[in-house]
Amino acid sequence: MNRRLFSQRDHPITSTRLNWRFFSVVLARSYGRALFPPSKSINGPVSLIGPAHSDGTIGTVLRIGIISDTHGLLRPQVEQRLAGVAQIVHAGDIGRPEVIDGLSRIAPVIAIRGNVDTGDWAKHYRATQIVTLGGRSVYVLHDLRELQLDPKSCGIDVVVSGHSHRPRVETIDGVLYLNPGSAGPRRFNLPITLATLELSAGCCRPDIHHLDEAR
Repeated sequence: MNRRLFSQRDHPITSTRLNWRFFSVVLARSYGRALFPPSKSINGPVSLIGPAHSDGTIGTVLRIGIISDTHGLLRPQVEQRLAGVAQIVHAGDIGRPEVIDGLSRIAPVIAIRGNVDTGDWAKHYRATQIVTLGGRSVYVLHDLRELQLDPKSCGIDVVVSGHSHRPRVETIDGVLYLNPGSAGPRRFNLPITLATLELSAGCCRPDIHHLDEAR
């Protein structure tokens, strides 16, 4: 569809109808630049993982779900909260392989093992992973206290962890530290939570979601 300077209709000038696309080309030749350059993505290719959508303001955005410490329990509220995400990241203490099976019915899953994941089924899960999502570098480990690298110097944008069962969103030296909390059995009086994360070249927006009426 052609873009117009003033309206969707041709503008009458000296009893003729001026084609504005032609007009822009004439001006471009005069001033050495195009008024209407070809449309292009602001962020370029976002990720090879999962579909993406456009929010109309900052280009292509990838919305992912972040979950941790399920300890063998996949609550029905999880599917409701993560509906529509392109990818799910599980930060360990999965508890049972059926949890990953259930999450995979929502979206593709990236998972690491936590300290309770000791069965044969968990052996193929790594202790840490680094992945590129939404054009951002994301480092996933279970216990943040075991972080053995400097995320900033390594070019990491987001560090995802679990273990504490306490949700956390904090930015340090330009690096986002995100702990979604626990979506598994309640521990003491801690909340039951998970997170979503919207990623693009110009956006990194985390949200903590409390699972209503969770027990």
